[in-house]
Amino acid sequence: MKRLLNIGFSAIILGVIATSCHDDDYESIQSIDKIKIDSVKIAKDTMEIFDIQHIKTYSSYVSQCEGFYGYDYIHNDNLTRTVTAYKFRTDASCGQSTHQGMNQINFNPQQTGTYTFKFWTGTNTWITKTIVVR
Repeated sequence: MKRLLNIGFSAIILGVIATSCHDDDYESIQSIDKIKIDSVKIAKDTMEIFDIQHIKTYSSYVSQCEGFYGYDYIHNDNLTRTVTAYKFRTDASCGQSTHQGMNQINFNPQQTGTYTFKFWTGTNTWITKTIVVR
């Protein structure tokens, strides 16, 4: 019985030690900022209600330490949406090689009408796209 307790206690100690060690290769996020949306691809400008359409956006990143973080997707009214993309920057040492990233929004309309999408391209400029939902 005593031996079983020693083995159990040893296993607990080893588990605590193993989980307290961390990976030094982990890169933490240093900042999150807006990033311009360079272009937008909408496969169909007309679709059926309750269908799902994948709207693709493309942005350029200035280093390998940057990548897509998320969207700010705002319903301005029933049929108007504004979309702003955000990027992250890590603390890793990376080269300054520009690359383009593609991300997507899954649009699933719940009512019919003509939807207007405005995608942020910097300062006060927008790419405007419309989708008719029947």
